[in-house]
Amino acid sequence: MDITIHTSFLPHDDPEASLAFFRDVLGFEVRNDVGSGKMRWITVGPPNQPSTSILLAPPATDPGITDDERRTITEMMAKGTFGWILLATTDLDATFEKVRAHDVEVVQEPTEQPYGMRDCAFRDPAGNLIRIQEARRAAGRSRP
Repeated sequence: MDITIHTSFLPHDDPEASLAFFRDVLGFEVRNDVGSGKMRWITVGPPNQPSTSILLAPPATDPGITDDERRTITEMMAKGTFGWILLATTDLDATFEKVRAHDVEVVQEPTEQPYGMRDCAFRDPAGNLIRIQEARRAAGRSRP
């Protein structure tokens, strides 16, 4: 079986703010931008990984979602508990400083986690948790 990750989803409630965060702060390229107003589906991804993308989409647009579910999604987004993603970088400290310089909400500064990863966390304009972990350069190699 040959399965890869193609696209992951994150909700947005302000397409321009989300686009600016992923394009201008994280350096992702815009691959597609469909729709208008707040009803935009924007596909972004790292320039060096053309087959892996994030779809920034308006939440709760599925016609099968009830009004109560829409309210719950809206409430969860407002609290920052609806969407999240884990990214990786080879230089966590430099990445953290670059992202923090854009006046985004810092959730956690670079920290060595008890499970062996070093990471940090931010919130994007929609409240999504963006965790960035330090990628290991070789499989099984731990930090000195």
